[in-house]
Amino acid sequence: MSKRDYYEILGVQKTVTEVELKSAFRKAAMKHHPDKNPGDKAAEIKFKEINEAYQVLSDGQKRAAYDRFGHAAFEQGGGAGAGFGDGFSASMSDIFEDLFGGMMGGGGGRRSAGGRGRGSDLRTDVEITLEEAFRGKTASVRMPTPVTCEACSGSGAKPGSKPKKCATCGGQGRVRAMQGFFAIERTCPTCHGRGETIDDPCNVCKGAGRVTKDRTLSVNIPAGVEDGTRIRLAGEGEAGTRGGPAGDLYIFLSIKAHPFFQRDGADLYCRVPISMVSAALGGEFEVPTLDGGTAKVKIPEGAQSGKQFRLRSKGMPVLRSRDVGDLYIQAVVETPQNLTRRQRELLKEFEQESSKETHPESAGFFGKMKDFFAGSQ
Repeated sequence: MSKRDYYEILGVQKTVTEVELKSAFRKAAMKHHPDKNPGDKAAEIKFKEINEAYQVLSDGQKRAAYDRFGHAAFEQGGGAGAGFGDGFSASMSDIFEDLFGGMMGGGGGRRSAGGRGRGSDLRTDVEITLEEAFRGKTASVRMPTPVTCEACSGSGAKPGSKPKKCATCGGQGRVRAMQGFFAIERTCPTCHGRGETIDDPCNVCKGAGRVTKDRTLSVNIPAGVEDGTRIRLAGEGEAGTRGGPAGDLYIFLSIKAHPFFQRDGADLYCRVPISMVSAALGGEFEVPTLDGGTAKVKIPEGAQSGKQFRLRSKGMPVLRSRDVGDLYIQAVVETPQNLTRRQRELLKEFEQESSKETHPESAGFFGKMKDFFAGSQ
């Protein structure tokens, strides 16, 4: 029975590029892989045809010979199925990883030779007050951290001895096994990917190369930080394995709720109750500011509840900038409570003396309401 055209098997044209060829091969091989089609003989035969076609077309010399002489180029002892080159093995390794993910040792996160891995990043939370966020501060952070063992300098071996190259993987940290024509790479079961074995472990760290210690770090918190600000301390995280680089420490800031001020970006807001008399006659009051001083707020005559006053540059500093936000004061007119008999009499007298001129807003509102209902009827 005559063989099918290799280009046809992979579903490509003769002008196909190397990248397009590899992509078509990966797609076809994954579709017809025996593990995805258990018990399907037709898929198994198709899979072998795909492998054979790709072995020829991925090799420049074999592809040129095939384009000129067809299958006859390989009929005299140079059959296409005689072996698999490095490029084929690499492609099949990629496909096998796509099929099975990291189950068979594929995927990222490999340690470097000698097991020198980067340490993990660490996180801690620090709470500060709004005043501290305004001024900035230097905070002390205390936390248990894995650090390099000083006794063995992070090697994990007892002082005076050294780790040995793993005899199983030859120091690579990974071993390769053949399953049919697949080369499957796994983490070395002897050294667990480190590439080294320790015959005489350090008495202090028990061969880990790291010990956990309480460390106190000083962190500079700049003025103007906001809730959720993240500060990174490079190299202050978990120590690396076998002398590898340390990870980083991330400090997440949270700001306590303030009893008087609410913050919105660089601006501050504050609600201040004022008496009915002050609102009617006018006056002034003082409010404290975060810089330690005070600011005077003048109330005009006839001020209504909710009136807002803006105090420029009395808000929060902007992080890494010379700009400063504003402070907004909202006046809230307080209705008198628990009145004495005399106070009630005075208020009744005031009510009797009141007119549209003293209460223009309410007079206008009720006047419009009356006209509206009169018109609707």
